[in-house]
Amino acid sequence: MTSPVMSGNRRRQRSTRVLVAVLLLVLAALAVAGTTVTGSWVLVTIAAVAAVVLGAVATKITHSELLDSRREAARDRAVQARAYAELTEVRTAENVEFAADMTGKVAKRDATIARLEKRLGDAAAELADARRELAETGDRADEAQRTADRLAERLSDAEERAGQAVVRVAELEAELDVLTAQIHALEAQARTRARRPA
Repeated sequence: MTSPVMSGNRRRQRSTRVLVAVLLLVLAALAVAGTTVTGSWVLVTIAAVAAVVLGAVATKITHSELLDSRREAARDRAVQARAYAELTEVRTAENVEFAADMTGKVAKRDATIARLEKRLGDAAAELADARRELAETGDRADEAQRTADRLAERLSDAEERAGQAVVRVAELEAELDVLTAQIHALEAQARTRARRPA
């Protein structure tokens, strides 16, 4: 791109060219007007020829000014086009980098989500297993409690029967003692009878 100083100098130079072209046209017009007042056809013809030449020169100056302006504008457009092309390349590279970065982030997030979903599935399966085991343990605990209740009942019955058996044994021992005493008494009588003379 052109600098403001160069641009200002070119504008002044171009303005000078246009001013010179305008002055040439004014000079030609004054020359024709001045010779017309004199009434001399020769002077008017010379002034007219000079006016045509001055007009041609002014046209040439204006034409060259126009061509320079177009060339300068074309150069500016070319510089701008190159700058825009470079900017587009930079932005395209940035967009590609951004897209790659975002694709990587999305892939990481997808992988994290998949990992978390797998962990969640595993945790749900573990929870289901734990609930099943808890239910089974509860069932076993209930069964064990029922078994313990039955055993406690049987123990209570056994203790009661044992208590009755102890009482019965004591009674039998007492009867045995009585019977033993009776047997000893009978034996003593029998011995006593056996010792008496007949």
